[in-house]
Amino acid sequence: MAHQLLILGCKTMREGVVVSAIFFAAAVLLFLAANHIVPAVAYLQPIVLFLALVLIMLAPIVLISTFLISVLPGAREKLEKCDH
Repeated sequence: MAHQLLILGCKTMREGVVVSAIFFAAAVLLFLAANHIVPAVAYLQPIVLFLALVLIMLAPIVLISTFLISVLPGAREKLEKCDH
């Protein structure tokens, strides 16, 4: 099962970059929403800020893990077949 997660292809490489960009954009939007839109009722602002912080931390983790999987032995042959 763990070996299945380490299989990297053209599609999974693109998906990792796209997911990381979406997490980053969502975190920025949540930061802006917490500062300008969300009312200060029942700890709602800190909850939204915490969700933004989690997303801003996950964005580089996803990107770095995708990179680290791409430098594993045997991944180079699979990535050379990709059409960029």
